[in-house]
Amino acid sequence: MRLRKQALGTRNLVGARVEIARKKLGMKQKELLAQLQVNGVDMNASGLSKLEGQIRSVTDFELVALAKILGVSVDWLLGRSE
Repeated sequence: MRLRKQALGTRNLVGARVEIARKKLGMKQKELLAQLQVNGVDMNASGLSKLEGQIRSVTDFELVALAKILGVSVDWLLGRSE
């Protein structure tokens, strides 16, 4: 498992929670990317890594797909609920 080289960014609120939920499910980034593709979201490995590192913004389509795939609410991803 690689460790993050850069400090977390400030471009989104959801990245850290996406990583938490993904790891809780035992899902690798590659698996999440495949599920995003199935749900109509075109993202590459670099984009997901940047999203999780809060270096890249997230679109509303991506946010909804991530919540669905990870089995969490959009509010949870945004940090508005526990």
